[in-house]
Amino acid sequence: MESKNLVICDPETKFASAFAQYLTRQKELAVRVRTCSDLSYVLAIQEKEKIDFLFISSEYPEDSRKQVKAGMVFVIAPEREVALENREVPIYKYQPGDQILAEMIRQCSMSGDEKQIFLKITGKKNCKVIAVYSPVRRIGKTTYAIRLGRKLAKEANVLYLGMETYGGEGGHFPEGTQTLADVLYYARQEQSNIGTVLTTIVRHSENLDYIVPMPVSEDIKEIDSEEWIRLIQKIIEQSIYEIVILDMDEGVRDIYRVLRICNEIHMLTIDDPVAEAKVAQFEAELELLGYEDVRRKIIRKEQRT
Repeated sequence: MESKNLVICDPETKFASAFAQYLTRQKELAVRVRTCSDLSYVLAIQEKEKIDFLFISSEYPEDSRKQVKAGMVFVIAPEREVALENREVPIYKYQPGDQILAEMIRQCSMSGDEKQIFLKITGKKNCKVIAVYSPVRRIGKTTYAIRLGRKLAKEANVLYLGMETYGGEGGHFPEGTQTLADVLYYARQEQSNIGTVLTTIVRHSENLDYIVPMPVSEDIKEIDSEEWIRLIQKIIEQSIYEIVILDMDEGVRDIYRVLRICNEIHMLTIDDPVAEAKVAQFEAELELLGYEDVRRKIIRKEQRT
Protein backbone atom coordinates (compact mmCIF):
# COMPACT_ATOMS: atom_id res chain seq x y z
CA MET A 1 0.00 0.00 0.00
CA GLU A 2 1.35 3.45 -0.95
CA SER A 3 1.88 5.75 2.02
CA LYS A 4 -0.06 8.99 2.29
CA ASN A 5 1.85 12.27 2.54
CA LEU A 6 1.41 14.11 5.83
CA VAL A 7 3.08 17.49 6.41
CA ILE A 8 3.31 19.39 9.70
CA CYS A 9 4.01 23.09 9.24
CA ASP A 10 4.53 25.05 12.45
CA PRO A 11 7.05 27.75 13.46
CA GLU A 12 7.26 26.02 16.85
CA THR A 13 9.70 23.34 15.72
CA LYS A 14 9.63 21.45 19.02
CA PHE A 15 5.90 20.82 18.65
CA ALA A 16 6.24 19.76 14.99
CA SER A 17 9.11 17.40 15.81
CA ALA A 18 7.36 15.87 18.85
CA PHE A 19 4.10 15.28 16.95
CA ALA A 20 6.01 13.81 13.98
CA GLN A 21 7.85 11.41 16.28
CA TYR A 22 4.54 10.36 17.84
CA LEU A 23 3.03 9.64 14.41
CA THR A 24 6.02 7.65 13.18
CA ARG A 25 5.79 5.40 16.25
CA GLN A 26 2.25 4.39 15.27
CA LYS A 27 3.14 1.24 13.36
CA GLU A 28 -0.24 0.83 11.70
CA LEU A 29 -0.28 4.26 10.07
CA ALA A 30 0.53 4.24 6.36
CA VAL A 31 1.74 7.86 6.27
CA ARG A 32 4.98 9.55 5.32
CA VAL A 33 5.56 12.39 7.79
CA ARG A 34 7.52 15.57 7.10
CA THR A 35 7.90 18.75 9.12
CA CYS A 36 8.75 22.35 8.32
CA SER A 37 8.55 25.81 9.87
CA ASP A 38 8.03 27.79 6.67
CA LEU A 39 4.96 27.80 4.42
CA SER A 40 7.18 28.13 1.33
CA TYR A 41 8.36 24.56 1.93
CA VAL A 42 4.76 23.30 1.84
CA LEU A 43 4.14 25.16 -1.41
CA ALA A 44 7.27 23.61 -2.91
CA ILE A 45 6.10 20.10 -1.94
CA GLN A 46 2.68 20.53 -3.50
CA GLU A 47 4.28 21.44 -6.82
CA LYS A 48 5.84 17.98 -6.97
CA GLU A 49 3.35 15.71 -5.23
CA LYS A 50 -0.01 15.58 -3.53
CA ILE A 51 -0.24 16.46 0.16
CA ASP A 52 -2.90 14.22 1.66
CA PHE A 53 -2.88 15.67 5.20
CA LEU A 54 -1.60 19.05 6.31
CA PHE A 55 -1.29 20.18 9.91
CA ILE A 56 -0.62 23.91 9.76
CA SER A 57 -0.25 26.53 12.48
CA SER A 58 -2.98 29.14 12.91
CA GLU A 59 -0.15 31.70 12.96
CA TYR A 60 -0.36 31.65 9.18
CA PRO A 61 -3.27 33.91 8.12
CA GLU A 62 -6.21 32.57 6.13
CA ASP A 63 -5.02 34.19 2.90
CA SER A 64 -1.72 32.34 3.15
CA ARG A 65 -3.37 29.04 4.01
CA LYS A 66 -5.61 29.34 0.93
CA GLN A 67 -2.53 28.84 -1.25
CA VAL A 68 -2.14 25.28 0.00
CA LYS A 69 -3.74 22.40 -1.88
CA ALA A 70 -4.13 19.44 0.45
CA GLY A 71 -6.64 16.64 0.75
CA MET A 72 -7.40 17.52 4.37
CA VAL A 73 -6.23 20.58 6.29
CA PHE A 74 -5.98 20.71 10.10
CA VAL A 75 -5.31 24.11 11.64
CA ILE A 76 -3.25 23.83 14.82
CA ALA A 77 -4.28 26.55 17.25
CA PRO A 78 -3.20 27.42 20.82
CA GLU A 79 -6.79 28.41 21.56
CA ARG A 80 -9.88 26.27 21.11
CA GLU A 81 -11.69 28.70 18.80
CA VAL A 82 -10.11 30.08 15.65
CA ALA A 83 -11.40 31.60 12.38
CA LEU A 84 -11.32 28.95 9.64
CA GLU A 85 -12.21 28.33 6.05
CA ASN A 86 -14.93 25.77 5.35
CA ARG A 87 -12.45 23.06 4.34
CA GLU A 88 -10.31 23.45 7.46
CA VAL A 89 -10.57 21.42 10.67
CA PRO A 90 -9.52 23.02 13.98
CA ILE A 91 -7.07 21.14 16.22
CA TYR A 92 -6.29 22.35 19.73
CA LYS A 93 -2.51 22.40 19.97
CA TYR A 94 -1.87 21.66 23.63
CA GLN A 95 -3.32 18.18 23.99
CA PRO A 96 -1.80 14.68 23.84
CA GLY A 97 -0.79 13.30 20.45
CA ASP A 98 -3.26 10.43 20.73
CA GLN A 99 -6.15 12.89 20.97
CA ILE A 100 -4.93 14.81 17.91
CA LEU A 101 -4.62 11.54 15.99
CA ALA A 102 -8.07 10.44 17.17
CA GLU A 103 -9.58 13.62 15.70
CA MET A 104 -7.74 13.02 12.44
CA ILE A 105 -9.12 9.47 12.26
CA ARG A 106 -12.62 10.75 13.09
CA GLN A 107 -12.47 13.28 10.27
CA CYS A 108 -11.20 10.65 7.84
CA SER A 109 -14.01 8.34 8.91
CA MET A 110 -16.58 11.06 8.20
CA SER A 111 -15.18 11.49 4.69
CA GLY A 112 -14.91 7.75 4.05
CA ASP A 113 -11.09 7.77 3.89
CA GLU A 114 -10.35 6.13 7.23
CA LYS A 115 -9.03 2.84 5.88
CA GLN A 116 -6.66 4.58 3.48
CA ILE A 117 -4.35 5.78 6.26
CA PHE A 118 -3.79 2.35 7.76
CA LEU A 119 -1.62 -0.51 6.62
CA LYS A 120 -3.83 -3.23 5.18
CA ILE A 121 -4.02 -6.51 7.05
CA THR A 122 -4.37 -9.01 4.26
CA GLY A 123 -5.71 -12.50 4.78
CA LYS A 124 -5.12 -14.71 7.77
CA LYS A 125 -1.69 -14.12 9.26
CA ASN A 126 0.35 -16.20 11.64
CA CYS A 127 0.06 -14.48 14.99
CA LYS A 128 1.49 -16.11 18.09
CA VAL A 129 -0.36 -15.66 21.38
CA ILE A 130 1.83 -16.19 24.45
CA ALA A 131 0.34 -16.38 27.93
CA VAL A 132 2.48 -15.65 30.97
CA TYR A 133 0.88 -17.30 33.98
CA SER A 134 1.80 -19.06 37.22
CA PRO A 135 -0.08 -20.50 40.18
CA VAL A 136 2.91 -19.32 42.25
CA ARG A 137 2.52 -15.76 43.54
CA ARG A 138 5.08 -12.93 43.85
CA ILE A 139 7.43 -14.48 41.35
CA GLY A 140 8.14 -11.55 39.00
CA LYS A 141 5.63 -12.54 36.34
CA THR A 142 4.95 -9.06 34.97
CA THR A 143 8.66 -8.19 34.88
CA TYR A 144 9.28 -11.42 32.96
CA ALA A 145 6.42 -10.71 30.51
CA ILE A 146 7.69 -7.20 29.76
CA ARG A 147 11.27 -8.37 29.26
CA LEU A 148 10.06 -11.14 26.98
CA GLY A 149 7.98 -8.64 25.02
CA ARG A 150 10.88 -6.21 24.59
CA LYS A 151 13.15 -9.00 23.42
CA LEU A 152 10.64 -10.29 20.85
CA ALA A 153 9.79 -6.73 19.75
CA LYS A 154 13.30 -6.33 18.33
CA GLU A 155 12.23 -8.49 15.40
CA ALA A 156 8.41 -8.42 15.38
CA ASN A 157 5.40 -6.25 16.18
CA VAL A 158 4.47 -7.21 19.74
CA LEU A 159 1.53 -6.13 21.90
CA TYR A 160 1.45 -6.64 25.68
CA LEU A 161 -1.93 -6.98 27.42
CA GLY A 162 -1.95 -6.77 31.21
CA MET A 163 -4.95 -8.87 32.25
CA GLU A 164 -4.11 -9.19 35.94
CA THR A 165 -6.57 -8.19 38.65
CA TYR A 166 -4.12 -5.53 39.78
CA GLY A 167 -2.28 -4.50 36.63
CA GLY A 168 -0.01 -2.01 38.34
CA GLU A 169 -1.02 1.27 36.69
CA GLY A 170 1.52 3.81 37.90
CA GLY A 171 4.16 1.07 38.47
CA HIS A 172 5.42 -0.58 35.30
CA PHE A 173 2.85 1.48 33.43
CA PRO A 174 2.24 5.24 33.66
CA GLU A 175 -1.33 6.31 34.27
CA GLY A 176 -3.33 6.96 31.13
CA THR A 177 -6.65 8.39 30.10
CA GLN A 178 -7.41 5.32 27.96
CA THR A 179 -6.91 1.78 29.21
CA LEU A 180 -7.70 -1.83 28.39
CA ALA A 181 -11.26 -1.07 29.51
CA ASP A 182 -11.63 1.31 26.55
CA VAL A 183 -10.29 -1.29 24.12
CA LEU A 184 -12.84 -3.81 25.38
CA TYR A 185 -15.61 -1.23 25.00
CA TYR A 186 -14.69 -0.59 21.36
CA ALA A 187 -14.34 -4.33 20.69
CA ARG A 188 -18.01 -4.76 21.65
CA GLN A 189 -19.06 -2.40 18.87
CA GLU A 190 -19.85 -4.35 15.72
CA GLN A 191 -18.52 -1.67 13.35
CA SER A 192 -15.32 -0.90 15.20
CA ASN A 193 -11.93 -1.82 13.81
CA ILE A 194 -9.55 -2.76 16.61
CA GLY A 195 -6.53 -1.94 14.47
CA THR A 196 -7.78 1.65 14.23
CA VAL A 197 -8.62 1.82 17.93
CA LEU A 198 -5.21 0.52 19.02
CA THR A 199 -3.45 3.18 16.98
CA THR A 200 -4.74 5.88 19.34
CA ILE A 201 -4.53 3.89 22.60
CA VAL A 202 -1.31 1.85 22.61
CA ARG A 203 1.76 3.18 24.34
CA HIS A 204 5.38 2.21 23.86
CA SER A 205 8.15 0.86 26.07
CA GLU A 206 11.26 0.66 23.92
CA ASN A 207 10.01 -1.37 20.92
CA LEU A 208 7.17 -3.02 22.85
CA ASP A 209 3.61 -1.77 22.44
CA TYR A 210 1.31 -2.03 25.45
CA ILE A 211 -2.09 -0.91 26.70
CA VAL A 212 -2.44 0.66 30.14
CA PRO A 213 -4.10 -1.96 32.40
CA MET A 214 -7.63 -1.57 33.73
CA PRO A 215 -7.62 0.58 36.89
CA VAL A 216 -10.48 -1.20 38.72
CA SER A 217 -9.92 -4.82 39.74
CA GLU A 218 -13.64 -5.66 39.86
CA ASP A 219 -13.96 -4.73 36.17
CA ILE A 220 -11.49 -7.47 35.24
CA LYS A 221 -13.49 -10.04 37.21
CA GLU A 222 -16.72 -9.11 35.39
CA ILE A 223 -15.36 -9.92 31.92
CA ASP A 224 -16.13 -13.45 30.78
CA SER A 225 -13.79 -15.66 28.79
CA GLU A 226 -15.79 -15.28 25.58
CA GLU A 227 -15.21 -11.53 25.58
CA TRP A 228 -11.47 -11.95 26.13
CA ILE A 229 -11.32 -14.48 23.30
CA ARG A 230 -13.25 -12.19 20.93
CA LEU A 231 -10.91 -9.31 21.73
CA ILE A 232 -7.79 -11.41 21.11
CA GLN A 233 -9.21 -12.74 17.84
CA LYS A 234 -10.00 -9.21 16.66
CA ILE A 235 -6.45 -8.10 17.47
CA ILE A 236 -5.11 -11.04 15.44
CA GLU A 237 -7.40 -10.34 12.47
CA GLN A 238 -7.45 -6.54 12.38
CA SER A 239 -4.07 -5.32 13.62
CA ILE A 240 -0.42 -5.52 12.58
CA TYR A 241 0.68 -7.48 15.64
CA GLU A 242 2.57 -10.72 15.08
CA ILE A 243 2.85 -11.59 18.76
CA VAL A 244 0.39 -10.88 21.59
CA ILE A 245 1.53 -11.42 25.18
CA LEU A 246 -1.17 -12.02 27.80
CA ASP A 247 -0.08 -11.35 31.40
CA MET A 248 -2.74 -13.25 33.37
CA ASP A 249 -3.80 -14.31 36.85
CA GLU A 250 -6.84 -15.97 38.45
CA GLY A 251 -8.86 -12.76 38.09
CA VAL A 252 -9.60 -13.85 34.51
CA ARG A 253 -12.85 -15.81 34.55
CA ASP A 254 -12.67 -19.32 33.06
CA ILE A 255 -8.96 -18.77 32.61
CA TYR A 256 -8.41 -22.27 31.18
CA ARG A 257 -10.61 -21.40 28.17
CA VAL A 258 -8.51 -18.32 27.45
CA LEU A 259 -5.29 -20.31 27.89
CA ARG A 260 -6.63 -22.81 25.35
CA ILE A 261 -6.38 -20.27 22.49
CA CYS A 262 -2.72 -19.52 23.29
CA ASN A 263 0.18 -21.02 21.36
CA GLU A 264 2.51 -21.05 24.35
CA ILE A 265 2.05 -20.74 28.11
CA HIS A 266 5.13 -19.53 29.96
CA MET A 267 4.66 -20.74 33.52
CA LEU A 268 7.05 -19.25 36.05
CA THR A 269 8.17 -21.29 39.04
CA ILE A 270 11.03 -21.56 41.52
CA ASP A 271 13.04 -24.39 43.03
CA ASP A 272 10.93 -24.67 46.16
CA PRO A 273 8.77 -27.55 47.49
CA VAL A 274 5.72 -25.33 48.04
CA ALA A 275 5.98 -23.81 44.56
CA GLU A 276 6.38 -27.26 43.01
CA ALA A 277 3.29 -28.47 44.87
CA LYS A 278 1.24 -25.58 43.47
CA VAL A 279 2.43 -26.26 39.93
CA ALA A 280 1.65 -29.99 40.31
CA GLN A 281 -1.86 -29.20 41.57
CA PHE A 282 -2.43 -26.82 38.65
CA GLU A 283 -1.32 -29.39 36.06
CA ALA A 284 -3.38 -32.14 37.69
CA GLU A 285 -6.46 -29.93 37.62
CA LEU A 286 -5.98 -29.26 33.91
CA GLU A 287 -6.07 -32.98 33.20
CA LEU A 288 -9.01 -33.55 35.53
CA LEU A 289 -11.10 -30.85 33.82
CA GLY A 290 -10.25 -31.95 30.29
CA TYR A 291 -7.64 -29.33 29.45
CA GLU A 292 -4.83 -31.69 28.58
CA ASP A 293 -4.18 -29.61 25.44
CA VAL A 294 -3.48 -26.61 27.66
CA ARG A 295 -1.04 -28.60 29.80
CA ARG A 296 0.94 -29.58 26.70
CA LYS A 297 1.50 -25.91 25.82
CA ILE A 298 3.17 -25.13 29.15
CA ILE A 299 6.82 -24.08 29.06
CA ARG A 300 8.29 -23.92 32.55
CA LYS A 301 10.46 -20.91 33.30
CA GLU A 302 12.35 -21.37 36.56
CA GLN A 303 13.20 -18.09 38.28
CA ARG A 304 16.06 -17.39 40.59
CA THR A 305 15.15 -16.79 44.23
